[in-house]
Amino acid sequence: MKRQLNFFAALATVMGTMIGGGAFFKIANISALTHNAWLSIIVWPFAGFITLMAGLSIAELASIYPKDGGPVRYLEEIYGPKVAFLFGWSLIIVYYPANIAALSIVFATQLKEIPHFKDLSTTVIALIVMLAILLINWIGSKLSGQVQKITLVIKLLPIAAIIIFALFYSGPNQLAGAPAPKIASASGAMAFGQALLAVLFAYDGWLSIGNLASEIKNPAKTLAQAIIWGLFGVTIIYTLLNWSYVRVIPWSKVVGNQTTALLTAKKLFGSVGGTLVATGILVSVFGAINGHLLLGSRMPYVLGKEKKLPAANFFSKLNSKTIVPTNSMIFECVIATIMIFSGTFDSLTNMLVYVSWIFSILLFLGVLILRKKQPDLLRPYKTPWYPIPPILGICGALFIVVTTTLTQPLLSLTGILLTLSGWPVYVYVQKKNRT
Repeated sequence: MKRQLNFFAALATVMGTMIGGGAFFKIANISALTHNAWLSIIVWPFAGFITLMAGLSIAELASIYPKDGGPVRYLEEIYGPKVAFLFGWSLIIVYYPANIAALSIVFATQLKEIPHFKDLSTTVIALIVMLAILLINWIGSKLSGQVQKITLVIKLLPIAAIIIFALFYSGPNQLAGAPAPKIASASGAMAFGQALLAVLFAYDGWLSIGNLASEIKNPAKTLAQAIIWGLFGVTIIYTLLNWSYVRVIPWSKVVGNQTTALLTAKKLFGSVGGTLVATGILVSVFGAINGHLLLGSRMPYVLGKEKKLPAANFFSKLNSKTIVPTNSMIFECVIATIMIFSGTFDSLTNMLVYVSWIFSILLFLGVLILRKKQPDLLRPYKTPWYPIPPILGICGALFIVVTTTLTQPLLSLTGILLTLSGWPVYVYVQKKNRT
């Protein structure tokens, strides 16, 4: 495929894929888990720090292996094809379709807050917006890349407006007198762990930028820069945005409330301004869905091209006119459609984050392994303050995986079983290829 995406397009894809439904809707889930206003704010920079440590580490792998496949390629080079395939399978079956489905549900839920659309079916709206994004990506990666740039700029407008107006808000400070957070106890640590898992969905998506390596100009340098600057910028945005919610809206109206962002906008700008901000939120979610389909459709394409999937020729086929993997796009949307009918926003997002962080532990370890086994390997970018970032990334990921396994065993088991379902597929394909 053509190299037509520059640094800004890569940065827009990183930030645009991350900033979506989580920025506006996860506060409901987090506040219900922590039951503390300050803790619901503190968890955002904490998650951002863990993610930044991950970004500093994996950017080194991206610079060493600037090839299609992203994290799957890194795992294959370090651990071999079996581990890499299971991760690729989990991305195809769980991660990308769950993201597309969850964000489509969020888009529909938010749209129904606008009076003209309140009587429409959430499922129907979710399916329509997903099909619209499929059409955009079908036309070509240049258009979908432009959509990422435009929606990133538009989505930052309501975020910036909420943050700035909250800073100068003359109404009562709802944080005044809020109790201090308590996480020293076992129950407090567990609640914080669950909140951290929920928050990390909002930070998710940046790792997949490696899937576009063959379409990015100077990928060895551009990938690392886009990952690091994207994560740093998003951490600041998220922390200030969620501070704004809790600063303006009474805590009792924040806990478990999916319309907290809309209530904040109406409080700051009135009903008309609130509607405009709600429109900006819809654009934000739309851009995030577009980013996940843009990145997600490349994974089955790459595995198909390398004959690692059944019906490999189907997945590796490119549209003769637009040179994009339309069959892979359709496949991801079919799975997302099933999830739209069967799942909810929080359950889908928690499962995909849980599975992705299991493999993230292997990626962080991979940085340490390569430094030891191949010290002379060409590294256009080296992780600063090595080995602190990968070690901190491992610790943070272990905390997330362990607390989730203990507190949400059914969700954890479902994610693991879906991932392991790729094992018989791998064995079948290997046998078929040998034959």
